[in-house]
Amino acid sequence: MMAEERFWTKSYDPGLTDIDPIQWEKSYVDAVAPIFERFPAKPAFAFMGVEVTFAELDRYANQFAHMLLSQGLKKGDVVGINLPNIPEYVIAWLGILRAGCVVSGVSPLLSAEEMKYQLRDSNAAGLVTLDAIFAARLTKIVADLPDLKVVATTSVGSFLPAVKRVLGRLLKKIPQGKVTPLPGRSVVDMIEVIKGGAFSAEPPEVTVTPDDIAYIQYTGGTTGSPKGAVLTHRNAVADLLIVQTWLGWKQGKGLALSGFPFFHLAGLFFNANCIYLGWTQILIPNPRDTDHICKELAKYRPTALVNVPSLFQMLIANPRFKELDHSRLEACISAAAPFPEESQRELEKIVGRGKLLEVYGMTETSPLITMNPDKRERKLGSIGLPLLNTDIRLVDPATGRKVAVGEPGEICVKGPQVMAGYYRKPDETRQVFDTDGYLHTGDVAVQDEAGYLRIVDRPKDMLIVGGFKVFSKQVEEVMVKHPAIDMIAVIGTPNPDRPGSEHVKAVVTLKPDFASGGDRETLKADILRMARERLSPYEVPKYIDIRKELPLTAVGKIDKKALRKEAV
Repeated sequence: MMAEERFWTKSYDPGLTDIDPIQWEKSYVDAVAPIFERFPAKPAFAFMGVEVTFAELDRYANQFAHMLLSQGLKKGDVVGINLPNIPEYVIAWLGILRAGCVVSGVSPLLSAEEMKYQLRDSNAAGLVTLDAIFAARLTKIVADLPDLKVVATTSVGSFLPAVKRVLGRLLKKIPQGKVTPLPGRSVVDMIEVIKGGAFSAEPPEVTVTPDDIAYIQYTGGTTGSPKGAVLTHRNAVADLLIVQTWLGWKQGKGLALSGFPFFHLAGLFFNANCIYLGWTQILIPNPRDTDHICKELAKYRPTALVNVPSLFQMLIANPRFKELDHSRLEACISAAAPFPEESQRELEKIVGRGKLLEVYGMTETSPLITMNPDKRERKLGSIGLPLLNTDIRLVDPATGRKVAVGEPGEICVKGPQVMAGYYRKPDETRQVFDTDGYLHTGDVAVQDEAGYLRIVDRPKDMLIVGGFKVFSKQVEEVMVKHPAIDMIAVIGTPNPDRPGSEHVKAVVTLKPDFASGGDRETLKADILRMARERLSPYEVPKYIDIRKELPLTAVGKIDKKALRKEAV
């Protein structure tokens, strides 16, 4: 990295400099080992009123690791975790890593066919899943999973007291399904594994190195079939140490809550950071249940709150969130999607000014690339500065040439957190890396003279209207300022009169004060009036679609892919 090219370092917090790479020459297992000795009695996580200490997590993870090894799994074998954010996810994740195996998050929302694709593509030898998913999906696809050796099952409420489990099932709040034998495979009950005493509570004798694979995490498949990003222990530890050096958070001094699912790398990274810090984390099984989140916020009063922007917006819309005491909250971290500036201001009115911290990353980068400074200026709408030990270039997507400061270009990144490649997909790997070793992210941004970056679009979200480029995020940032609009997604629809050109379409939900009653056509006209006043003519939506809700991905992002499918 040429120092003169990294002009953004002048905007770093005082004292921040690149880290000596020798610091991440260790596995994640080794990086967090001291935490279990320092904080044995401290809760590692809390779930629906049940707390599990670091000592208990340590023991449970070791027992799970020994179970995997007893079933014939070996170092380097892949184990899928097909669970919501429940205690068993954290236990299985740590146990898999201690066994020298590879974690692969499998969304519980996948269909049976999608599940089969990912498990076959990753050559998964093990799977941790819910009894309900076992019965409804796994039994239908297991014959097509030749590498699968062992399945560990559990239920959403397995860690809850018996009374709560029975009540939850009676009220049908806890899904359940019958677990049956699978010919040629071992089926084990996870609770029996970790609480039955059959497996050793001592660490397994497996040496895990920085070069070993920690994760094969699958992308969303927005541009084709999902691909497994191969992330080593060195990748994971490097990004963790870089971020924690940047933030300056102290071990043993915090408590965190996140709505990110662990099957998404942002959620898993959050979890890995909490363990490394010796912080208690509040597990949220359903991030869209904002009443439950508010209840947990009131009870635990965390120091850090981490969400995707659409979930922050849902919290803003919940009156209970506004009534909470947020005085202990030090940071609200937003990631994984653009966060409208107007919503950012609304959030800070509730939690306190200067607490919002926008970050940026992707599965292929472990995941973080940029972050706003912890102490110096945080710019609303900006994803911040490139992190320590991280180099970026902005290039013209069409030509690959570097663009000038202030001009939009695709973010290309190089650093110790960047993946080794896509699992068993050399062609796809070559497509995303250029000859200088930079990973092309597919995101278009503008960088100012201080080094701060602002996402303007992804190439697939960039519209071509009459030969003009329209950046959907820029249009959304303007239109969301209309007092009636709560959430918005701008997409392109084909223009039948001009092949290769598109019409701009805005799909919106309304704030509660405007959601009921009123003339929708008059409201649409008023929205368009504001758009014409503040946007270029080619940016003004041709269509306004008012809906009760927007489709969301499993992570909670607005699902533009689904909206574009509708428009075809």
